[in-house]
Amino acid sequence: MYIIGENIHIISPRVKQAIADRDARFFQDTAVRLVDAGANAVDLNIGPQKKQGHEILPWLVETVEQVVDVPLVFDTTNLLAIEAACETVSKAQPIINSTDARAERLESVPAVAKKFNTRLIALTMAEGMIPVGADERVGIALERLIPHMVEIDFPITDLIIDPLVLTVSGCQEYCPECIEAVRMLKFAWDPPPLTNGGLSNVSNAVPAEMRPLLNRTYMVMLMGAGIDIVIADPLDAALMEWIRVVEARDDSSALNRLLLTLHDRVAAMEELQPEDVDMSDPQQADIWKTVQVLLNKIIYTDSYLRL
Repeated sequence: MYIIGENIHIISPRVKQAIADRDARFFQDTAVRLVDAGANAVDLNIGPQKKQGHEILPWLVETVEQVVDVPLVFDTTNLLAIEAACETVSKAQPIINSTDARAERLESVPAVAKKFNTRLIALTMAEGMIPVGADERVGIALERLIPHMVEIDFPITDLIIDPLVLTVSGCQEYCPECIEAVRMLKFAWDPPPLTNGGLSNVSNAVPAEMRPLLNRTYMVMLMGAGIDIVIADPLDAALMEWIRVVEARDDSSALNRLLLTLHDRVAAMEELQPEDVDMSDPQQADIWKTVQVLLNKIIYTDSYLRL
């Protein structure tokens, strides 16, 4: 699993202040911690930054590249900032996050990605909508995103389709459809594009103590569908351990066997069954409840684990 470390994100007050202060040590220390924890790339999310983005993002690139060699992800809607970062980067092939199927973005962002030989994340959304259904999301990829990339001779091997992970709190019906979209995208083109998801989005607006279980469980389910890349928190040691268990097929504990069963059920287009779970084990019971929420089988509430 290819992990893009999500932790340099403008939504964090500490990150926002460090940007304002040009606190190089903070960003360098964070980047090193992310890579040491298993990140394959580091996301640099500066938000729109309409006034200073073209200065901030190149500064971040120079700062972080002094201490790590992994690819950097330019995560902003500010195209001038992205271009400035592309002109600055000196190590690994970067990733632009993102374009989508809206005409203005589709005409401009892929052209920059091609010019600077970057990889590109493309979101399955168009004008005024994020479709609920997997068919509609994949349709945007097949009918608008991929054809445009072919038209401009952008390498499909550098294209990463993101079918958009949305929060279980308020957008619950989207959660199982995203899993199916990942699965369907594996058959969307020859060669198929890589797939990506912003893992932590699934638990946005959820109480902090409940977020890790939702993230970890959804991770295993997305892996079952065949996802290639996630933007996630590699500092969540349990998340990284669950990924390891699935990848290594480690069945040395009852929990591990449940995770492998969940993964395999999703891979086989099946649902986890009650007989797969030891309901007397509180941890397994919580995973069962979480799977039911993520499949939109029971309604999410902040108290779902207590029901």
